Order: sequence, then structure tokens, then C-alpha cells
Amino acid sequence: MSRIHEALKKAEQERAASQASLAPIGAPTTGAPIITGNEASPAVAIGTLAAEAPFPPLARSFGSPAEIDSPLARCPQVQWNPDERTMLFFNGSEASRGAEEFRTLRSRLYHSREKMLLKKVLVTSALPKEGKSFTAANLAQVLARQHGRRVLLIDADLRGPRLHTMLGAAASPGLSDFIKGAVDEFSIMQRGPMENLFFVPAGGELSNPAELVASERLKLFMQRVENLFDWVIIDSPPAVPVSDASVLAKLCEGVVIVVRSNATPMDAARRVREEFPDQLLVGVVLNGIEHQPNGYLQYYDETYNQKTTES
Repeated sequence: MSRIHEALKKAEQERAASQASLAPIGAPTTGAPIITGNEASPAVAIGTLAAEAPFPPLARSFGSPAEIDSPLARCPQVQWNPDERTMLFFNGSEASRGAEEFRTLRSRLYHSREKMLLKKVLVTSALPKEGKSFTAANLAQVLARQHGRRVLLIDADLRGPRLHTMLGAAASPGLSDFIKGAVDEFSIMQRGPMENLFFVPAGGELSNPAELVASERLKLFMQRVENLFDWVIIDSPPAVPVSDASVLAKLCEGVVIVVRSNATPMDAARRVREEFPDQLLVGVVLNGIEHQPNGYLQYYDETYNQKTTES
């Protein structure tokens, strides 16, 4: 028995023990919409949980890349300098403003996962500057904070990438470089200071992002890496102005749409809802609401209203 097989077997046993308290994955059922917001400012209801096959067990569960023989040990260790005002889970504080709302969103996704296949989640918006990159980055962080959960965050907004700036990470090599065949998949997956969080930046500038997003190389990348992670969170371009998000959604099991309070036009919200099949839509995040202590999934941060954090 190889070292890899022994390590994977041990990790799977530890994983099973740590998940003993979670509800088992049952037969597929149809759920209710996930709606974020509050009574005063309700969000637009986008989609319902679709009936899908039960989520299969992961093919593997790796430990720390430094401890066992893992393909992810080939990923470069990169120094990040995240903006701790908006990247809520890097400063070590459990009480960061907005952090609890992201934990609630995480719980909702796990609840959805009990009823449908859900690992690769696309985060998009109707228009620019509504908060999709902020939401994708913090959702990936809060998922990675769970013990033993490995998360890959991908900046697939090849038209206006923002995640590398928010994380203070290297901008390249990245997704565009892999699609063009310049590097392999492990060269573009960065390991930063947060354990179990990996990041793929958008990479070099492109003259034809729509064609590259639709390429077979991107499908190949997703096929190669998805079994290495418990969650894959993808930040896409806005769905109304360009077609990229609709193409990327075909590679995912779920779509979360971000709308901004008092900013996203209702017709734009309707249009973005129509871009995706019902079975993909798991819900909507209402962003930019005035903070209320008992609000339900409200995302607000003073610095987020600044131009530097909009996306």
C-alpha cells in the first residue's frame, strides 16, 4: 500500500468522524428559495433548490500539502497582503462586521447540498459594482475556515479581475495563462496564509475573453481540479452586459446572484434571473443594506461602499 493511499485512507476516516454530527445526505427533494434581505428591503426571489441526485462522497481528502504526498504540494506558496477591512476572515477576529452573515450563508449552502449536487458555485451579479467579488472572496474564506474543508477560489472575471487586489495576491500566472496553454493547472493555484484556501487569479490581459471562457481548456481545468477540493467558488463577470457568466454556469452546479440594495434596477434583476436555468439558481445575496443587528443575511461594510472595494 502506497504512502498516498495510506494518507488518503487516514484522512477519509478522520473526515468521516468529524462529519458524524452532520445530517446524512438523503434522497433528492425540492426545497424552497433561499432569499436574503430583510422585511423592510426584501431581496428578489431568484430560483428554487432543484431536485438532483444525492451529493456523492468525495474521492479524496488531503491533509496539509507539506505533510503528505499531494498534487497540491506543487502549488506555489505565495505571500498575500489581504485588505482586512473587506476580507473579513484574515484578521483572526470572529466578530468582524458581516462575518456572521457569511457563516449563515455557508450554512444555507450546506443545507442545499443535502438536497442537490453542489460543489462548484458561481457568484455573479446583474451589473458591475454590486458586490459579487466581495461576496465570492468572503464566502470562500468562511468555507475554508471549517476544519478539513479545502476551497478553491477562482477569478474568472477575465474582463475586470478584482480578487487578486482584494487578497493582495499575485495577479499572474492565472486562469487565462492556463487556457492559452502557457502553464499547467498547479502553477496557477496559489497557496496563501489561510490554511486550505487556494486561489486562481485571472492572469494576463486578454483581447478575446469570451472565446477563452468557452474553450475546452477551461473545462479541462475544472475536470482536473474539482476532485481536489470540497468547494470551488467562481467569481464571474456581470451576467447582463456579457455572456461569460452563462457559459461559466454550465460548468457549475449552483449560481448565487448578488444584488445591491437601492442600486440594482428591478429589470436588471429579472434579466439576470432569466440568464440561468431554474435548477442552477440557489439564491440571491442582498448587499449594501444598512446594518441591523438582527438582520437576515445582510452584508454591509463601511469600506465596501468605497470605490476601491466595488466590483
